[in-house]
Amino acid sequence: MSLLSRAVNVPAFARTQLALLDAELQSEIRETSGLVSGASPAALQRAGLAVTNLVVASQRTGMGGRTVQELGPDGAVAVAGELPEHGLRTGDIVLASEQPAGSARKREVRDLERRGVRGVVVRIRRDAVAVAVDDDREGEGDGVAALAARVWLLKLADDVTYRRMKQTMERLRDMPDAEYSPFVRVLFGLTTPSPVPADLAADPDVGDGKVAWFDPTLNDSQKDAVRFALASREIALIHGPPGTGKTHTLIELILQLVKRGQRVLVCGPSNIAVDNIVERLAPRGVPIVRLGHPARLLPSVLEHSLDVLTRTSEAGQIVRDVRAEMDAKQASVRKARSGRERKAIYAELKELRREFRERERRCVDALVRGSAVVLATLHGAGGAQLRGERFDVVTIDEASQALEAQCWVPLLTATKAVCAGDHLQLPPTVKSANAKKKDGGKDKDKDKGKKDSKKKRPAGKGGDKGAEKNTSKDKDVEVEVGTEAEAGDVADGGSLETTLFDRLLKLHGPGVKRMLTTQYRMHDKIMRFPSDELYESRLVAADGVKARLLRDLPYGVRDTEDTSEPVIFIDTQGGDYPEKNEEEDEDGGGGGTEEDTKKKKKATIRSLFGDSKSNEMEAAVVRQHVRKLVEAGVRPEDIAVVTPYNAQLGLLAPLKESFPGIELGSVDGFQGREKEAVIVSLVRSNSEGEVGFLSEKRRLNVAMTRPKRSLVVVGDSETVRRGSKFLNNWMTWLEEHADLRYVDAASLET
Repeated sequence: MSLLSRAVNVPAFARTQLALLDAELQSEIRETSGLVSGASPAALQRAGLAVTNLVVASQRTGMGGRTVQELGPDGAVAVAGELPEHGLRTGDIVLASEQPAGSARKREVRDLERRGVRGVVVRIRRDAVAVAVDDDREGEGDGVAALAARVWLLKLADDVTYRRMKQTMERLRDMPDAEYSPFVRVLFGLTTPSPVPADLAADPDVGDGKVAWFDPTLNDSQKDAVRFALASREIALIHGPPGTGKTHTLIELILQLVKRGQRVLVCGPSNIAVDNIVERLAPRGVPIVRLGHPARLLPSVLEHSLDVLTRTSEAGQIVRDVRAEMDAKQASVRKARSGRERKAIYAELKELRREFRERERRCVDALVRGSAVVLATLHGAGGAQLRGERFDVVTIDEASQALEAQCWVPLLTATKAVCAGDHLQLPPTVKSANAKKKDGGKDKDKDKGKKDSKKKRPAGKGGDKGAEKNTSKDKDVEVEVGTEAEAGDVADGGSLETTLFDRLLKLHGPGVKRMLTTQYRMHDKIMRFPSDELYESRLVAADGVKARLLRDLPYGVRDTEDTSEPVIFIDTQGGDYPEKNEEEDEDGGGGGTEEDTKKKKKATIRSLFGDSKSNEMEAAVVRQHVRKLVEAGVRPEDIAVVTPYNAQLGLLAPLKESFPGIELGSVDGFQGREKEAVIVSLVRSNSEGEVGFLSEKRRLNVAMTRPKRSLVVVGDSETVRRGSKFLNNWMTWLEEHADLRYVDAASLET
């Protein structure tokens, strides 16, 4: 197929993305609104989405002139002056609102929402939570202080990301052909990438005689990837399978680019991905600045953040003086004796904010322009700090976990891009049904896992929050993009799950990619199946990791059957370990009003916790194996238990009490992580051979590539192997190469 026939119609692509992004945002808004309307504040708090019974304790001025207000527990209901149990985290977007009564009607709740104040959680202590308020509420009061005595915080969807993606897609949609840069034309297949020399090691520009490595310990595949990225004129993809040192390679590339006098914008889809790069770049002495809300950054990188640099620079002294004056004014508000006096203070605060922001803007501009490397999340690159800035190269880490529209936020500021990621692991999470991939030519291996998805979950809803929503197989959905776009125009833009990394690889082929092949995480046997099935048998385990076992841990672990085997498969096939659908607990007789009440209750429970599956006997097997590892001397903090289902995590929760430090999590949430020992609970066990989203090979790839020394798989081979060809191959491999075990159900504590 010629490049021209694969070329993407840019306006149609942008229109499609806009329609899909809108559907995704509306899905999140509906989910949040449904939760607020359908559950009490106490129920939302138990679900980890809210914290209740708060009062304003103090306030100060933060970055950008925003008011930071500290909320503590209401003394009338607090226990020992501590916050109640909750699930909010630093960096969450929240709504601070007057707390509704338990009997509040939906209309009253929506009214309270409208009067609420949005903000970002900047700090959490046992006795207080600090929120940077986005809304000044001038003329009515200031932030949360203007609300009633008792307030609550509700976690919200972050629409800032969607707003910036929308603005970027609108810019692409309206861009005339004449304004397409050579870079943009390559990214949409309108032209081919500039050729790269075949023998890069001998190339006069990037060959051995030209590149002085900052880290000479890089392996050959890493050096080749760096050379390739330096030599590429428009686009380079660095494919980094698990444990192959992808970020390590990016650091070397960034240093080489800076050495050549190029200005680099470094991005990633998450704050943690960007902060990892900051931590490794900082000791190199390169001028760097990290954009982003200080509340969302790791403490180790704060000294490189705009907030800290602004306060510590010479230009920041005047900014600090204005901030101090604002804090004094804030404190005087409560001492005001009349509404007129309070209004006058707010008028002065308004002027001070204007002066503060102008001085801060000039200080920020100077810091950003003086940095060779600027680092931000993908949507953070669309902030005011980078307006009008240009870069020679944009590097995107974890590009295969980012929405393409997100990637375009920084891409329009540069003339070259280097994307690093692994398209064979999970794509970005997508919630809305029509934002997922239309499965045009059905894969019969995938279809087997669809049956229970179709009949037990509503269209567009994943079974597990944060896990099953990633799958694109809930329903075949025709994407509607309006009458402007013809079907042929939008074929390459018809799914939010199709990432920029995926699309460029399909568009230009392997010629734009280099793969890292030496992995430094897994024992050779743990690595073997994913390497053979997914990575063309090209992965090689480094000498330092290929034979290490749990018994070799440096703190003294006994040599047992559980610590001397790298891969163990505990096969539960036989019918003694049936799965359980969480919906079954809510089923029951009755009719009329009582039936309606049950349905409503069931819907509320599903929206809070998601339909999910569990397997009590399998959980007992996992608990037994964890106990044996700890008794052999393995520290709980070196053990992780992962499963695709949140309901199974609920059954495994007692492990955290018995073994403090052990980590429990969903497979999706554990992407990018690693542990010495990982136990994977597959859960599915039924006579129909239905596996749901377990048939997604990228999800299983994540699960099987997290451990360093020990992978333990617990599952029903009879059920699982019927889910797909990939699963059948995996079960066969485990039976032939793993330490295969069967368990007597009578010996387990359930």
